[in-house]
Amino acid sequence: MLPGMTLWFKKSSQNGKSQVRLKNEPYLIINIAFAGVIMLIMVYSGIFSPEKDNYPIVCIHEKLTGEPCVSCGLSHSISLILRGRINEAYQWNIYGMRVFLFFVAQLLMRIFFSWYYISQPDSRKQLILLDIAGSGLMFLMVFWPYIFSIFRGL
Repeated sequence: MLPGMTLWFKKSSQNGKSQVRLKNEPYLIINIAFAGVIMLIMVYSGIFSPEKDNYPIVCIHEKLTGEPCVSCGLSHSISLILRGRINEAYQWNIYGMRVFLFFVAQLLMRIFFSWYYISQPDSRKQLILLDIAGSGLMFLMVFWPYIFSIFRGL
């Protein structure tokens, strides 16, 4: 989008229209950025194949220690989930489905919350607080095994 480009028109009592500009809405910019990152993760998982084992990012922990970590096989798992091979996905990483569902839920939340933010300007503060609390809780629930393994290794 071009700088200052109008994102949405909403009627107001003053002049009949008010403009929501993307550059003036950090919440929308953050949502667009998060949605973009999630889409890149999905594209990455869709392009690189478990059959070819052609993932450009390898596990540093496994390379250094020779032992797998809690996140080993996560890329394989998400790739297999995208291909509908759920049972195989669990064999690669038992937490793959929860991570995949987290990203799908976050993508849908970014879309819905952005729409709601634009269409209901009077409840923006409550929406942002709900988003922070809900996303933070979801993050902790999904990534707790990874967080726990970091502290266990210290």
